[in-house]
Amino acid sequence: MPPETAGDRLHLASPHFSTRVARVLNVIIFLAVMATGGLLMMPRLAQSPSWRAMMTPLASIIGSGFLILGPVLNALYGAWAPLIMGLLCLVAWAFGAAVRYNIADRADDRPEGSLEVRLDGASSWALAFAYAIAVAYYLNLFGAFAVDLTPWNDTFHARLVTSAVFVLILSVGWTRGFSALEGMEMISVGIKLSIIAGLLVGLAWFFAGKAANHELVINPVGVGLWQGIALGFGLIVTVQGFETSRYLGANYDARTRITSMRWAQMLSAAIYMVYIGLISYVFDHQSTQVDEAGIIEMTRVVAPILPIILVAAALAAQFSAAVADTSGAGGLIAELTAQKLKPARAYGLLVAAGLLMTWTLDVFEIISYASRAFALYYALQSGVAASAAHRAGQRGRALRFALLALFGLVIVICGTPVE
Repeated sequence: MPPETAGDRLHLASPHFSTRVARVLNVIIFLAVMATGGLLMMPRLAQSPSWRAMMTPLASIIGSGFLILGPVLNALYGAWAPLIMGLLCLVAWAFGAAVRYNIADRADDRPEGSLEVRLDGASSWALAFAYAIAVAYYLNLFGAFAVDLTPWNDTFHARLVTSAVFVLILSVGWTRGFSALEGMEMISVGIKLSIIAGLLVGLAWFFAGKAANHELVINPVGVGLWQGIALGFGLIVTVQGFETSRYLGANYDARTRITSMRWAQMLSAAIYMVYIGLISYVFDHQSTQVDEAGIIEMTRVVAPILPIILVAAALAAQFSAAVADTSGAGGLIAELTAQKLKPARAYGLLVAAGLLMTWTLDVFEIISYASRAFALYYALQSGVAASAAHRAGQRGRALRFALLALFGLVIVICGTPVE
């Protein structure tokens, strides 16, 4: 009998890998989750104003998109998936630069009725609209993950769960407000980041086993050039969320919000790149299940514990994000209508729109519409930044922001859903 190699010890690709190795990996993943959770709960970190300011954009960026991007990019872009992920992060960084410029710019210096003021108002309406679609996106993912490990794993029952949660959120918003539920944000962020750490540890082990046995795969690209670009535009929402820093002015000064947004984008980009880099060369794209819960099937062969904890992460992340965006959209609509449309009524409209999308669209169509809605918001914010930079005599920067605004409009027009 030949001696055991390092590759044999690490290899987990086969569904017949030993129970002992599976248990060891489960323990390693569990310890990684607990260690990360313990680190995030340390008082010095948890109570740091900079970290707390960073939590909101970080939670929004590493949300639902993290769970669906792996299967989607692997199936569509093959070995080029990490490059596509990098481009998505660069696009998000460019739009983030425009939002950061607007945070630094003194809004009270803007002339009344100026282009900047009109564009900023239009962008607020666009953001409220984007939030409405994003809530449907979050809760449809919630429904899909909720039924994935049950005997009722089908579209109909997933939509029933989604509809029930919509009704729950509406009833809480009408009767008690969202203050009780919003307290979940810090907890859910900690849970999500801890489980992501465990996922990355498991994938790193799996990747090492494949590499040691010379079994890494180079998947071909599954789409044409233009289709790949259009589908990439339709995935912008998966790296969205950094803009929330702009609306934390009541709690943090401009410098803190700008710095925390930068760090949130850099940390989330690093996590995304490691995740896509690990997942893109160990799964054959023909066996990749491209649906909203495809990551569950992919991780079953990595470690038995991963599907369970990923479902827990998905449910916590989707619910807290949906509550936050419903609350934000309701308040924003009330502010934009000068309180003519109260938040409670706005919640009703958002839920009605969400239920309509749930029962008439699939999740990837909703993702595409959400991406285009956020792209419109980013285009308008880039327009605001271009106008402000021009007013400040910064011609080069104004031109860059203007081109970025045009790029955002191209995404609005050309973004298409994954089929």
